[in-house]
Amino acid sequence: MSGKVRGLRVPAVAAVVALLLLPFTGRPAGAVEAARGPVVTLSAAQAGAGGSVTVRGSGWRSHTLLMLLVCGRATPARGVVGGTNSCANGDGRAVTTDAQGAFSRKLPVAEPPVPCPCVVHVATVTGARAEADAVLQVAGHPVAPLPAERSGGRLAVLSDTRLTGSSGLLTWFGAPPGRTLVFTVGNTGSGAIEDPVFQVGSAHGVFAPQWDDRQWHGTLAPGRKAEVRLPVELSAGAHGDYTVSLKYDGRVLAEQPWGVERPWGVTLFWILLCLVVPAALFRIGMAVVDRLRPRRPGGPRRTGPSTLPRPALRLPRLPRSRTEEPHPTNPTLPWFAPDAVPGDAAGRLSAPHTDSPTSPTTPTTKGPT
Repeated sequence: MSGKVRGLRVPAVAAVVALLLLPFTGRPAGAVEAARGPVVTLSAAQAGAGGSVTVRGSGWRSHTLLMLLVCGRATPARGVVGGTNSCANGDGRAVTTDAQGAFSRKLPVAEPPVPCPCVVHVATVTGARAEADAVLQVAGHPVAPLPAERSGGRLAVLSDTRLTGSSGLLTWFGAPPGRTLVFTVGNTGSGAIEDPVFQVGSAHGVFAPQWDDRQWHGTLAPGRKAEVRLPVELSAGAHGDYTVSLKYDGRVLAEQPWGVERPWGVTLFWILLCLVVPAALFRIGMAVVDRLRPRRPGGPRRTGPSTLPRPALRLPRLPRSRTEEPHPTNPTLPWFAPDAVPGDAAGRLSAPHTDSPTSPTTPTTKGPT
């Protein structure tokens, strides 16, 4: 009986162990690689200038744009000393990861502007920063030791960066938008840091940032921290999605997205300009035409294009009496007529008055004979 119980206990224990290990063994490979971080491998560890190598990666974020560069004066432990200025930027390639965070891209081998040791440097273009390096020996390229690390202070960002401030009314009409980049840094080195010079860059979309030097005045002792405020300003009329980056000693310390609104005041200005200018040109043209147009003699004189002739006010004509004689249009005085008979008010010519019996105007009377 005891043998049967022992026989039943062994499979039961094995089943419990299998159930406990199932969540770990059943994880997809992509999730395990993502937990380890981004990884880069090369098809060949050595290649000459003019050749090419196939770069494969895994553990990256899905659907992320990456940049592949051959960089000198770099190691996977220290990274790229001097930033992208030590890379062959003209022969770089871009690639987008798939849904599992993997990629494969052929990269031409070019000689970097600085001596080796060399690596293939892969870094994200947008979003949260992530990078990885793979050692590559460029045949025929000079090799020089890396510069010694300074034993002084070393800055590290201890808190999330943020942009403070707001845009004024002038920004709505195209003035340069400005903010203040606020972050907290700590000195993790063994020496003090005095008046450190940071580099603040702003990038629009996938373009490379434009860096400006910003100096922070103060001394940071080893193991101490301080809050740093640096001004950030974009160009006039800037709008869209921007990324503000912070760099110190050739290393990018932090990145902060910044969405800039469109300057609608500029758009409103152009709309009003398109309406006012044609109206003004039309009025000027009408004034010129009114000045050059020939005038009728005796017509009303206009003082401007907006002066219209006033309608004449005419009263209704009353009916004329039948007994009323019409007034002469051009009366002539009798003493100005050469042959006018006195008493003729109209100044008409008439024969002298006679007592002729045939005169229709003089009645004839007969007396007794």
